[in-house]
Amino acid sequence: MKKQLCLALAFGVSTFLSQVPAYSAQTKPIAQTAQPKLIGSDSNGGKFDLKNYAGKTVLVSFYGAACTVCERDLKLMREFYRDNAAKKFVLVGVNIDKTKSDFETYAKIVALSTPKNQQFPLLWRGNLSSLEGFGTITTGPVHFVINSKGDLLLRRDGTFKGEDWDNLWESLSQ
Repeated sequence: MKKQLCLALAFGVSTFLSQVPAYSAQTKPIAQTAQPKLIGSDSNGGKFDLKNYAGKTVLVSFYGAACTVCERDLKLMREFYRDNAAKKFVLVGVNIDKTKSDFETYAKIVALSTPKNQQFPLLWRGNLSSLEGFGTITTGPVHFVINSKGDLLLRRDGTFKGEDWDNLWESLSQ
C-alpha cells in the first residue's frame, strides 16, 4: 500500500510539474535602462529606499499573503537571510495584496511568529512612491536578484529554483 501511495504521489507531482511553465533565469545582467527603484514605507512605518542597500546583493520578493508557494519560498529566503546577512545580503518582501489590512495582518503575524534574525523589510505595494525597473507584476511570487553593483541579475516568476539559489550564492562572492 505504501509503495502504491508513493507511486501515486510521484506521478501526481511529475504531472503537476509538467504543467508548470518553465521560466528561464538569467545569470547575466538583464537589459535595463536604469537601476531598479523601490521607495516607500515598510510595515513599521519607516522609510525605505532600495538605494540605501547599494554595495549589497539584494533579493526582492513580490508575494501574496495567502500564496502557499510564496509562503514556502519566503521561509527558505528567511533562513538564507539569517545565514548570510553578514555577507552583505539583504532580503526585501513586497506584498502585492489588494488591501492594506491584508498586508498589515500578515506583517503582524510575521512580527510575532518569526525570529528577529529572520525578519527583513516588508513593504506593501500600495505604500510605494516609486517602483521602477521591475516590469509588470500581477501575481506572486516574483523574485529579483540585484547584485552589489545594482544590476538586475535575475527575474524569476514562480518559485525560486535550485539554480537561482546557486546564482544568488555566486552573486554574494562578487
